[in-house]
Amino acid sequence: MSDEFDGRVVVVTGAAGNLGSAVADAFFAAGARVAGVVHDGGAAAAADPRRAIVVADLLDAAATRAAAAAVLARWGRIDVLCNIAGGFAMGPAVHEAPDALWRRMFDLNVMTAVHAVQAVVPAMIAARSGCVVNVAAASSAHGGAGAAAYAVAKNGVARLSESMAAELEPWGVSVHCLMPTILDTPQNRAAMPRADRTAWISLAALSSEVVTLARSAL
Repeated sequence: MSDEFDGRVVVVTGAAGNLGSAVADAFFAAGARVAGVVHDGGAAAAADPRRAIVVADLLDAAATRAAAAAVLARWGRIDVLCNIAGGFAMGPAVHEAPDALWRRMFDLNVMTAVHAVQAVVPAMIAARSGCVVNVAAASSAHGGAGAAAYAVAKNGVARLSESMAAELEPWGVSVHCLMPTILDTPQNRAAMPRADRTAWISLAALSSEVVTLARSAL
């Protein structure tokens, strides 16, 4: 257990997922107080006083603001926001893809981050300090058959991050965007059993990179 983030408060969205839980664990191991935002109202309560589980639908802006307010009421500050929540779905070709697929990919990957930023960043601006880490994907840089909606949404996360970086730099808030390739998760292994996994990214490696970015910014 490290104490390099002692006194710092980190909010991780999508904390019930593979990457979100790994990022939350990495910050906790580095000494931070960690609030994991989850969608499931049945999630177990955090056992350690340096951890909190906050239930919120990130597609609901008011609910997301309430989640951030709960963290601020408990610990008085938010130093790092990690936007890990997102979603992936393959689909038909662009000319056949239903509107619902486009909306779903945009909502899960872009609007969850937008709502979290709207809820958390004002406190960072007031403190003139903070760090936001967004997660796009390597596929956001290029299209692929059947994955247009996802690629477009993740490209939106990258452009969102660039805009935020320009807007928040005068306030001492740094913004980063990671664009990993395929993550090495049980689900991806099951879906692609014959794939060459040598280029896949481990959850530990990506989580470490998130912590490194936050460390350099604070």
